[in-house]
Amino acid sequence: MKLISLAALAVAAAVPATVHAGAVPDRIASDLPGLMEIYRDLHSHPELSFQELRSAAIMARAAREAGFEVTEKVGKTGVVAVMRNGTGPTVLIRADMDALPVTEQTGLPFASKQRGVSTAGVESGIMHACGHDTHMTAWIETARLMAAHKADWSGTLVMIGQPAEEMGLGAVEMLKDGLYTRFPKPDYTLAFHDTPELPSGVVGAAKGWALANVDSVDILVKGVGGHGAYPHMTKDPIVLASAIVMKLQTLASREIDPLDPVVVTVGSFHAGAKHNVISDRAKLELTVRSYSDETRRKLLSGIRRIVEGEAIASGIPKDLMPEVTVAEPYTRSTYNSPEFTQQAIDYLQQKMGKDRAVITPSVMGGEDFGEFRRADEDNIKSIIFWVGGSPADKLAAARAGGPPLPSLHSPFWAPEADKVIASASEALTLTAMRLMPK
Repeated sequence: MKLISLAALAVAAAVPATVHAGAVPDRIASDLPGLMEIYRDLHSHPELSFQELRSAAIMARAAREAGFEVTEKVGKTGVVAVMRNGTGPTVLIRADMDALPVTEQTGLPFASKQRGVSTAGVESGIMHACGHDTHMTAWIETARLMAAHKADWSGTLVMIGQPAEEMGLGAVEMLKDGLYTRFPKPDYTLAFHDTPELPSGVVGAAKGWALANVDSVDILVKGVGGHGAYPHMTKDPIVLASAIVMKLQTLASREIDPLDPVVVTVGSFHAGAKHNVISDRAKLELTVRSYSDETRRKLLSGIRRIVEGEAIASGIPKDLMPEVTVAEPYTRSTYNSPEFTQQAIDYLQQKMGKDRAVITPSVMGGEDFGEFRRADEDNIKSIIFWVGGSPADKLAAARAGGPPLPSLHSPFWAPEADKVIASASEALTLTAMRLMPK
């Protein structure tokens, strides 16, 4: 297993004896060449979920050199780095490590050429198409800055490298492996995610719901197949499945409060094999998004009711009733503590400038970071920041109807990594230090 050179890591991990709080941006700027070397290395060597051994080793080594107590292989491939620095609150900072089964098409000189096999047994290209390479690099810089600022804060800092965010399993796996029993339990949890929806270097956060519950639902519609010329002798599953698709849209439009956002998307519809043959089955694959647990229950209950009701209306016999399967585990929603979030953004506006820290809307994407708050939601305050990675001029042009920009998970997504890393490191460091005053 080839790791980034010790010399390169040392450039980015070396810390001076003392650093004044006002010097954080200057220090990041001086560290940036070494950080970009780490970023390019991570980008060139992405790893799939629960396979992040190389990435974890780079993060663990950086944390050790900054003075943290480091434990590896927590939750399979996770990293936990702890720095105890007197009395005070415990702050957890998380970065996710895994990449996606995507073949990169950015054209970058350090583009990934890696290939691998996912847990589903599919061989493909591998790419940091969600920007987790920027997350890990900013995590390394934040660890280094916090170590350099030990004279300016008091408390316990827990920094974790989390596996398998893309599968929605890594946070739960780390918690199951004793994250809150083997290590200090946090009072606050912090993270960030890069985004193409903000100008490069701008930090944002939603108050309240930040990201959604994500359910994957499979519907197997059964019928009685036959000749396409004699439909009266069949029970056509395609007609029934089509009726189900249309009726499902009424869950959002007629059953859920219009002020409570939900998504019910049929992403896949498979049935039949020939023009003149009526199949005996059709399969629908859905992604279902919601925020609250109660709304999620309403949606899933409604899907089952609609599927059964449409089948009955189509005259499907009881022994051929459709099957509805909800994948478990599902990715639960992420919630930013509202008052805590507003305070964090207000503080970052003071320190970074009003134009560099903003309140953003909630989104229907998914993230398992919320599990770290849900493990003790009455006592843990949490926030996940967005950090913009799109050039401001190109973003403005796209919003005005110009060429669209690549999205997260696109094979073309290449954020302005230096600006993402610099702003994220600054925001996480300043926020953590505010929470642990001397």
